[in-house]
Amino acid sequence: MKKKHKCPQCGRLTSWEGNPFRPFCSERCKLIDLGHWLEEEYRISVPTEGVEEIHELPKEEEKSE
Repeated sequence: MKKKHKCPQCGRLTSWEGNPFRPFCSERCKLIDLGHWLEEEYRISVPTEGVEEIHELPKEEEKSE
């Protein structure tokens, strides 16, 4: 028996094995999710402690000089 999981977009149960759109249930759900990323509706947060360190990293041009 194949294990089923929920599609992260619509919540429908779908199989992982043999599914070319996994973890989504269909191409439609996969494209909807891609659209959310392209419209910047999803964000990956950075801890506030690390923000200053990121801005202090040397640029590539400055390293080669």
